[in-house]
Amino acid sequence: MPTYDYVCDGCGHSFELFQSIKADAEKKCPECKKNKLRRLIGPGAAVIFKGSGFYQTDYRSKSYQKGAEAAKKARSEASSSSTKKDKDKSKKTSSSDSKK
Repeated sequence: MPTYDYVCDGCGHSFELFQSIKADAEKKCPECKKNKLRRLIGPGAAVIFKGSGFYQTDYRSKSYQKGAEAAKKARSEASSSSTKKDKDKSKKTSSSDSKK
C-alpha cells in the first residue's frame, strides 16, 4: 500500500497518508475540516527494505567481499587442477589400452 502526500488549499496543511491504491482520494482536511484537500503527484518512492527476509550477505563489508572473492578463486583453481589430473589419468589409461 502506497503513501500519498496531501495538501490543503484552504489552510496549507500538508501530510502523508498510507492508504490502498483502490481507495478514493481524501477530500476533507483533518485540520480545518474544509473540502479543499488535494492529493499531490510525487516522483514515486524507492524500494524500502524493512523486516526480515533479506539475505545477510547482501550488505556485507568490503573486507568480507574480498575474502569471498579470494575463496571463490581458490575453489575454481582447485577444481580446474583436479580436472586436469583426471584428463591426464584418462590419457594414460587410453594409451596403455591401445598398446595392448
